[in-house]
Amino acid sequence: MPRRNTVVLAVCLAAAFTTLLDQASLNSAIPALRDELGAGPATLQWIIAGYSLTFGLAMVPAGRLGDTHGRKWLFVGGLTLFTVAGVVGATATEAWVVAAARLTQGAGAGIVNPQVYGLFQDLFTGRERARALSAYATVGGITAVLGPLVGGAVLGAAGGDLGWRVVLLMSVPFGLVTVPLAIKFLPGGPRPGSARRTTLDLPGLALLAAVTLCLLLPFVLPDGPGLPTAAWPLLAVAALGALAWWERRYARTGRTPVLMPELLRSRGFSLGTLSAMFQFGATLSANLVLVLHLQDGLGWSPLRAALPLIPGAIGFALASSQSWRLVSRFGRAGVVGALAGSVLATVATLLVVRTVPESGLILALSLTQFASGLAGGLMLSPNQALTLAHAPAGAAGLAGAFLQVSQRISATLATAVVTGIMVTDDGVSAGLAICVAMLIASTACSALDLRTRQPVTAPQTVP
Repeated sequence: MPRRNTVVLAVCLAAAFTTLLDQASLNSAIPALRDELGAGPATLQWIIAGYSLTFGLAMVPAGRLGDTHGRKWLFVGGLTLFTVAGVVGATATEAWVVAAARLTQGAGAGIVNPQVYGLFQDLFTGRERARALSAYATVGGITAVLGPLVGGAVLGAAGGDLGWRVVLLMSVPFGLVTVPLAIKFLPGGPRPGSARRTTLDLPGLALLAAVTLCLLLPFVLPDGPGLPTAAWPLLAVAALGALAWWERRYARTGRTPVLMPELLRSRGFSLGTLSAMFQFGATLSANLVLVLHLQDGLGWSPLRAALPLIPGAIGFALASSQSWRLVSRFGRAGVVGALAGSVLATVATLLVVRTVPESGLILALSLTQFASGLAGGLMLSPNQALTLAHAPAGAAGLAGAFLQVSQRISATLATAVVTGIMVTDDGVSAGLAICVAMLIASTACSALDLRTRQPVTAPQTVP
C-alpha cells in the first residue's frame, strides 16, 4: 500500500473513531439525560433516532458532491460541524436543544461518511479495499468497547447532570485533532474526468425525507389532537409514489437522481443494501433495548449495564479485523452464514433475559453478546465490499451514500419503535423480537443474492 494511501486511511479511521465514539457512548447516558432535563418520550426518541435520520439524508447529496468536486473540504466541514454541535449539546439546559444538536451532529457525520467510503473506492482496489473496510469496521468495534465502558464510568464518577454532558463532549478533542490532519493530508481535488456541474436532486431528497418522516412521526409525536395514526402510513405511500414518479422524470433528463437507476437495477447492489439495512437497524436497536432494560427495568448503574455489552464489542472488533479473509474465501456465502449466527445469538439473548436470574445475567449476556459481535463483525465489511463492487465507476461516493442512507433510515425507524416500547413499558421481549425479525429478513436478502454473479474485480477508479 503506498505511504500516502496509508496516511489517508489513518485520517479516515480517526474520523470514524470521532463520530462512532459519540454514538457508542450516548445510549448509557440516555436515562441520566432524561432525568436531569426532564425529557419526555418523544424528545428522547428525537435524540436517539433523529441522529440517524439527518445522518442518512445528508449522505446522498454529500456523496454526490464528493464524487464531482472532491472529498477533502466536505470531510473537513462535516467533521467540524459534528464537533461544534457536540459542544452545543453538552452545554444545553433544555432537552430540545440536545435533540437539535443531535440532528446537527447526524448531518455532520452524514457529510463525512460518504467521503470515507468514496476515498476507499478511489484509492484502494480488490483485497486492499476489503482490508480498508475491515479496518474501518474494526475501529467501530473498538469504539463500541470504549463507548459504553467509558460512558458508564464517567456517569458513575461525575453523577447524572455533569456525567451526560461529559459523555457528549468525549468526541470533541478527537475532532479537534482530526480536522487539521484532514486539511494537511487528504487529497484536495475532484477525481480526474469527473463532471464539474453537480445535480443534487433536491426534490427527490425532500420526498425521501417525507417518506421517512411519515413513518417516523407516529412514534415520536406526543399523544393529543392531530392526524390519526393510520393516516401516516397512507401519507408515506403517497410520498413514495410521488418519489418514484419524480425519479423517473428526473432520470429522463440525463441527470442523476437520488435513487440512481444503475444501482436500483443491480440485483447484487439492491439485495446487499437491503441486507445491510435490516442488519444495521436490528443491531443498534438490540443494544439500545438491553441498555434500557438493564438500567430502567432492573435498576442497574450505567457502568454495570455496560459490562455485558463489552464482550460483544470485543467480538466485533476481533472478527472485523479478519473479515476480509472471509470475503476472499467464501464471498456472499460467508455473509449468509454470519447473518444466520446473528439470528441465533439474538434469539439466545432473548431467552437469557427472560429465563436467567439477575445474579447470572452478566455472564450469560456476555456470552450471547460475544457471539453476536463475532457474527456482526464477520458480516459488516464483507457485505459492504460485495455490495459496493456493483457500483458503476465514478459513482463511488453516491453508491456508498445510498448503502448507508438505507441503514440509517432503518436505524431511525427501528430505534424509534423500540424506544417507544421501552420508555412506556419494559418491553424487552417485544423489542428483541423485532430485532430477530429484522435479522431474519437480512439473512433472506443475502441468501437471495447467492445466485448473483459477482464482479471479477471491484470497479477500477483513478486515485
